[in-house]
Amino acid sequence: MSNACNIPRPEYPRPQMRREAWINLNGEWEFEIDHGKSGRERGLSSAEKLSGKIIVPFCPESKLSGVEYKDFMAAVWYRRKFTIPSDWKNGRVLLHFGAVDYYTEVWINGVSVGTHKGGFSSFALDITKHLLDGENTIIVCAEDDVRSGKQPSGKQSTQYYSRGCHYTRSTGIWQTVWLEYVPNTYIESMKYIPDLDNGLLHIEALVEGCTDGCTLNAKAIFDSRMVGSGSAVITGQYGFLTLKLSEIHPWGPGEPNLYDLNVSIQRNGEIVDHVESYFGLRSITIKNKAIYINGKPVFQRLVLDQGYYPDGIYTAPSDEDLKKDIEISMGLGFNGARLHQKVFEPRFLYWADKLGYLVWGEQASWGLDITKPEGLEHFLPEWMEVLKRDFNSPAIIGWCPFNETWDLKDPAGIGAIPQDNEILRIVYQVTKAIDRTRPVIDTSGNYHVVTDVFDIHIYEQDPEVFAAKFEPMKTGGEVFNTFPERQRYEGQPYFVSEYGGIWWNPGQKDKESWGYGSRPKSEEEFLDRYEKLTRTLLENPNICAFCYTQLYDVEIEVNGLYTYDRKPKFDPAIIKKINTIKAAIEE
Repeated sequence: MSNACNIPRPEYPRPQMRREAWINLNGEWEFEIDHGKSGRERGLSSAEKLSGKIIVPFCPESKLSGVEYKDFMAAVWYRRKFTIPSDWKNGRVLLHFGAVDYYTEVWINGVSVGTHKGGFSSFALDITKHLLDGENTIIVCAEDDVRSGKQPSGKQSTQYYSRGCHYTRSTGIWQTVWLEYVPNTYIESMKYIPDLDNGLLHIEALVEGCTDGCTLNAKAIFDSRMVGSGSAVITGQYGFLTLKLSEIHPWGPGEPNLYDLNVSIQRNGEIVDHVESYFGLRSITIKNKAIYINGKPVFQRLVLDQGYYPDGIYTAPSDEDLKKDIEISMGLGFNGARLHQKVFEPRFLYWADKLGYLVWGEQASWGLDITKPEGLEHFLPEWMEVLKRDFNSPAIIGWCPFNETWDLKDPAGIGAIPQDNEILRIVYQVTKAIDRTRPVIDTSGNYHVVTDVFDIHIYEQDPEVFAAKFEPMKTGGEVFNTFPERQRYEGQPYFVSEYGGIWWNPGQKDKESWGYGSRPKSEEEFLDRYEKLTRTLLENPNICAFCYTQLYDVEIEVNGLYTYDRKPKFDPAIIKKINTIKAAIEE
């Protein structure tokens, strides 16, 4: 079932777990801003009408929402009606939210049906027992406070205006809202562990409802040929199944080999639930100071992608825009991206999977105070939801929960309050416990506590000075360490995860722009600097990856290779020629 007519973002929002019976609830909703967070007292949870309108799934700060309100909003309310199809009577109805920033409560027909904390992870509520025949009403309240220090908010500005590398905020609903009809016994989620060397796919399914007499069944298909099948008895709420694949087609950068996967639950030979999915067969290992993909050292030529859009802020105007950003990057010779200070939506990961594009998954950790143990409470539950949701994407090549966890300035003006190292250690350990298949960076750029990959950020603009910092490493000498007093290099793969950021904004007033360091005086000077900085990293046999800042401008930050509205600043072929120089680590 698909109702794609005249609504924004009509595509199926969860590509790796598809069912036929679903309804997209994007489009016009009633809307009201609640500056005093007094809506519950004023009866908005059962209101007959809200004062305004909004287009979901776009945040109220965005132009595409029709609201375009830029100031802080303590809380926002949404309301709309919907009708359940007549044949959705014998199972369960789930209400899904792709993402709502930040604390959400939902009412169906005046009854609170659940809450969720976290602005970037998806969640679903079983609303079956609260539904009425005919028309139903959904009301949503989202509370948001990026200045509290108690929620990850990424690059959302804590001041009225955007400044530097902090941008327009995104409050409330910013991903697709949808209904799904499932059987009383259904697959809640699945975890795929590919085993390339042995030609296997391990499947772990979490099943809701009664599983007595049920089996988990799966079929793997490649290019319309069935290449593996199997069945296993479901015990309790879990089914474990391993498929032996008769054909091996590795997934890798630029080689997006994907298998289709049909998974079902059967009881006494009859299908109870059925989902369509896909997977990629690939391996990731660390050895010889490099990250190996499918047994070969791959230099990761990455670019920083912030996931912002001029008209949609956090939300891409269309599915095609998600795909286009990846195609732009690949056209510049990059083979992947750091998905920076934002958890990207599943549709972006789908296109990365389809196009063979490497990505690092990152939480929007900025804005969260991690100088005290309570920071873990506000970070870990949502991060675990992200790991669960996105685990199966072959494009995700590693996890990076934190970025630049700087010490906080002491309000009294005496020194600084350091990060709580145990928070980083615990998050690293939990991430590794959930996912043993990928490397994990505890915090990108500084103050490593425990990490599989040693990474640094450097925005030195003088190519000679830049090269001198890395020269000793080329022959096994001292490794460049940005914070030797706080972190120690222990022989891990070495990743320059932010560099460049070259400020290029000809014709724009200085006060309307921001970038790193001294600006080139000409396009020729820009390209010369870009090539020399990049060559330094590619030609060093002890560096395994780089990430250039950044793919496109974002608001007043103008160090992109493309403009904010995705127009090239330079001939992409020139950038591609530089980026695709063979790396020393690949020799």
